[in-house]
This record gives sequence, structure tokens and C-alpha cells, in this order.
Amino acid sequence: MVRLFHFSDDPAIARFEPRPVARPSLRPAGQDWLNGPLVWAIDEPHHPMYLFPRDCPRILLWPRNDTTAEDQDRWFGDRACRMIAHIEWAWLDRLQRTTLYCYELAQDGFESLDDAGMWISRQAASPVGMEAITDLPAALRAQDVELRIMESLTPMRDVWSTSLHVSGIRLRNALDWATPTAQSQ
Repeated sequence: MVRLFHFSDDPAIARFEPRPVARPSLRPAGQDWLNGPLVWAIDEPHHPMYLFPRDCPRILLWPRNDTTAEDQDRWFGDRACRMIAHIEWAWLDRLQRTTLYCYELAQDGFESLDDAGMWISRQAASPVGMEAITDLPAALRAQDVELRIMESLTPMRDVWSTSLHVSGIRLRNALDWATPTAQSQ
């Protein structure tokens, strides 16, 4: 059984209604419907991607089965963490002060997008549980995620050409980031 979660800064959500994304992303041909009315969830192995203030730009990396030894060594070195998260210094204070609410959702009605743990439902979903997370850096550490703070994320633009899995979220909010792409939801 897959555990699914939705993160919010709202502590009182009784029901998640399908809604379109606030800022549509560029999608591959035939996938524009992903900007339409949906309920979004993330599976348990990938939920550290959302242990951040909502609009915080971030880039998370983790090895895949086909990650080269060179990329593993360059980005992870001798670290044993399962993910590395990069944010900008401008967001560190908000990361430390934000309380997030982690809602657990039943898998019924959700379908996997087969993309970094993302699941969607076209129907409303009621939470089966909720937990307040008051220390996001500690929550990241507990999930074996190393947090790296940078002045700007722009030096990481080329990381998508590596053999690592790379997820960029809210990059439109990053300092000096170019026009949003499909990777910068």
C-alpha cells in the first residue's frame, strides 16, 4: 500500500477539492490536462520534496539506478544521504520559521503519474490524518536529506544533464532564474 501526502500551510483542510494549478506549467504535448482541476499528492519516498515553504525555490537530487560513478562522486562524494536539497540563503529564515501541515490521503481515487512520486485525483479527497511539522530542517534530516544553502540556484542549471534524478520546484522564485521551464513548476 502506498502512503500519499499533501503539504499545506493551512491547518484546517477537511476536504481537498480538485482545482487547477495557480500558475500553469509548460507541459509535454498531450499533458496540458495536468494544469486542470486535480488533487495532487506525493508518495512517501518522495515527500521530502515538499518539506519547504510553499513558494521556496529548491532543487533536489538523488541517485537513480543508472547514475554514473562520476556523478555520484561529484555530487554526493562520500555522503550516505539519500537526497540533497539546495535552497537559496534568502529562504533559510522562512524554512526555519514555517510550520507545514502534512495531510495523509487514502490511495483510493488517485493515479500515479510515474514521475517522482506524484499522484493525482480528479475527485475530491478527504484526509485520513494530519501532522504539524514545526521544524522543517529537522524533518529533512529525519528523511536523510542533506540541506545545502546557496546564494543563488543558478549555478545548478546544468544539473539536469547529469545521470542523477533532479527535481526543480518553484524555480520561477529563484534569484536570477530564467523563464520557467517544464522542470521549474
